[in-house]
Amino acid sequence: MANASPDLDNAEAQRQLNNNNRPISSGFWETECTSSKLFECSRIKALADERDAVQKKTFTKWVNSHLARVSCRISDLYNDLRDGYMLTRLLEVLSGELLPRPTRGRMRIHCLENVDKALQFLKEQRVHLENVGSHDIVDGNHRLTLGLIWTIILRFQIQVIKIETEDNRETRSAKDALLLWCQMKTAGYPEVNIQNFTTCWRDGLAFNALIHRHRPDLIEFHKLTRSNATHNLQQAFNIAEQHLGLTKLLDPEDVNTENPDEKSIITYVVSYYHYFSKMKALIVEGKRVGKVLDNCIEAEKIVNRYEALASDLLDWIEKTIAVISNQKFANSLTGVQQQLQAFTTYCTIEKPIKFQEKGNLEVLLFTIQSKLRANNQKPYVPHDGKLISDINKAWERLEKAEHERGVALRKELIRQEKLELLAQRFDHKTTMRQAWLNENQRLVSQDNFGYDLPAVEAAMKKHEAIEADIASYEERIGVVVELAAEMEAEGYYDIRRILARKENILGQWSLLKELVGGRRTRLEKNLALQKTFQDMVYMIDWMEDTQVGVRRTDGHTVKDRTLEMEPFDH
Repeated sequence: MANASPDLDNAEAQRQLNNNNRPISSGFWETECTSSKLFECSRIKALADERDAVQKKTFTKWVNSHLARVSCRISDLYNDLRDGYMLTRLLEVLSGELLPRPTRGRMRIHCLENVDKALQFLKEQRVHLENVGSHDIVDGNHRLTLGLIWTIILRFQIQVIKIETEDNRETRSAKDALLLWCQMKTAGYPEVNIQNFTTCWRDGLAFNALIHRHRPDLIEFHKLTRSNATHNLQQAFNIAEQHLGLTKLLDPEDVNTENPDEKSIITYVVSYYHYFSKMKALIVEGKRVGKVLDNCIEAEKIVNRYEALASDLLDWIEKTIAVISNQKFANSLTGVQQQLQAFTTYCTIEKPIKFQEKGNLEVLLFTIQSKLRANNQKPYVPHDGKLISDINKAWERLEKAEHERGVALRKELIRQEKLELLAQRFDHKTTMRQAWLNENQRLVSQDNFGYDLPAVEAAMKKHEAIEADIASYEERIGVVVELAAEMEAEGYYDIRRILARKENILGQWSLLKELVGGRRTRLEKNLALQKTFQDMVYMIDWMEDTQVGVRRTDGHTVKDRTLEMEPFDH
């Protein structure tokens, strides 16, 4: 894996220049050495850049050859992997597994999160990522991006290669296994001696030998000459692309060079290995099926098997459509989550098995027709409704119903989550309101007004403050009522409890207002009574003062006393 800095060669050249920056008097020989070292550093950097360019082109074509299976492609390896989306799709195609859905958004944080998901998946696959972080890919680091793709190629294309030697011992290194396979397949071809994945492929004979070994009808190997390397390479690449369907990852000039890039050649050669290995497996499978269908009785058994499998698959499709088309969901968050989990299990476990059965049906029908044709028998035509086209139409209806079910389930999940949040908010607010109501009911239930007029007047002012506070709290009570109404309108599953709590709050609110009103009435009566007591005290004091005055001044007239009493009459 490439883990050096892109500026390493420049830094080395600069270091050499600084170390040799001496006066001219040091001598002509030192000047010549410095120039030679700088030239060598520049040459090394040029070779590295050339190697990176070849790898970029090869890896880009390799990535597109796999992304084509999901109708995707990239134009620039360094830029198009930065958001993590194409990297995720590539890993899904190679592994056959579903990765976490990429985060929507074009911001750097979204790109980092998506690339992190892809790198975490590789770590779960026990892929060792040395010095590669999500920021390196998002920043478009050339060397580390190439290193990451090479690591993926090793893991999903090369690591699976296992070659048994004559003594039945498997080679340990996947690269060595691939080299051994190439040597075994090209053994006996003149002028073909594969010892590495670089210079041994320059003349193109090795590529032609691999193709000729498996498809001798495509190449006249005896006419090829080692001196015509460009023609040999171009012929092998074109035949592999046109007749074998192998993407042309390399051009002749990429291989016919002084220092061919090893990783690029390995990436291309491994596509030969997988193709010819699959071809061999298909040939073996064809022979096995041919033996099974050697006679008409066995052919009839396979036909009956096809009929049974097709009927079972169609029955499953129709039953599944009926089930997932039911848009009646559980009226609770837990219930909808369970339904969504069941739906996910269906999508990831049950459906893939049936999809494989569907593919097996197509293979089985093809096998039947091939056998019948080989035996010059009348072609088999499935009964009405059991044709592959009928199964495909039923499958399309299933996927449509599945899509609608998924959309509806997620909408319902969002609705239930919203209702659950509303319920939590309602419970929180009702708890606070209940505590407030209890506290204020306790306050207004106490008639400790005092025993004199100032105390009662102070109690009246305090009561008026309580009334003002209660009046301002009515809006908060209204919020509880609104939340309950919203949940009732949305059909919340536990609406009875919600309405009961709401009614309890409203009942407590009404009781509080009654208690406040009653307390005010009692306060007003108490205040009036205290004022009367005050007047009585004033009257008693006056009467006592008057008695004292009468005793002292017997000469006062009744008229004078009457005048003194006039203020109390008012």
